[in-house]
Amino acid sequence: MSDLDDLTRLPDDFDGQVRLFPLPSLVLFPHAVQPLHIFEPRYCEMLSDALATDELIAMATLTDHVSGAIGQPPIAPTVCLGRIVSHVACDDDRHNILLVGIKRAQIATEIDAKRCFRIAKSNVLDDLYPPTGKATRRQLRAELLDAFGEVIPSTKSAKQELAELLTGSMGLGPITDIIAHTLPLPIPMKLDLLKEYNVDQRAEKLMGFLKSGAVALGLSKTGATGSSDANSETAGADDTPGGIRFPPPFSVN
Repeated sequence: MSDLDDLTRLPDDFDGQVRLFPLPSLVLFPHAVQPLHIFEPRYCEMLSDALATDELIAMATLTDHVSGAIGQPPIAPTVCLGRIVSHVACDDDRHNILLVGIKRAQIATEIDAKRCFRIAKSNVLDDLYPPTGKATRRQLRAELLDAFGEVIPSTKSAKQELAELLTGSMGLGPITDIIAHTLPLPIPMKLDLLKEYNVDQRAEKLMGFLKSGAVALGLSKTGATGSSDANSETAGADDTPGGIRFPPPFSVN
C-alpha cells in the first residue's frame, strides 16, 4: 500500500460521525493539503477533540453566509473529510494546522450532540472508476494536465509541481482533486466537482471549466481558497503577477 493510500484511509472504526468546520469560501478536496489558522473558541474545542481521538475534521462550505445571523447557517451537502497531519499551538490560544483531504462524504443529518461545534452523520463517497472509461482514462489524464499547465503561474515552484504530476503515477481521481483544489474556480464550480464521485465525469467537468475560461489567473486578488483577507497567513506561497497565490494560502477562521 502506498503512502497516499495510508494517508487517505479512514480508521477501521469510523462510523460516519464527523465534526463540521464550515467556512464561507473554502472547498477542500481529497488528496489536497490545506493550511488552517484556528482561533475561535468553538473551533479550538473542535480541534482539541479531534486531536484527542481520530484526528478527523470535515470541511464544509457555507452556502448562505450572513455575518451575525441567528441559528445554524446552511452548508453544502457534500463535505470533505480531512486528517490533521500537522499541528502547532501558538502562545495566544491560536493554532496552525495542516489538514489533508481524505474522502468525500454526503451529510445525512446533523446531530445535536450538545457541543459548541456542529456534528453530523455522513455517508462516505468513494471514487468510482467506471469500466467503460478505462480505455480513454490515460488520454484524459494527459489532456487535463496539459490544460492545467496552460493556466498555472509561470513560477519555478508551480512548474516543478506540474512536472512531478506529469512524471508521477498518481491516478486521474487524485490529480483531478488536486487541480480543482488549487485553481481559483468559483465556489459553485468547486462544489459541483466535490460532489462528483464518478472520476471520469469529474475530470471531464473540470476540463470543461478550464476550456470555458472559468480560471482567470491574474484577474483577481482572491487566492485559490477564495479568501481575500489581507491578514491571511501564508505557507510559503508564491506571489504571482496578478495577486494569485500558488499553492493556496492559509485560511483564517
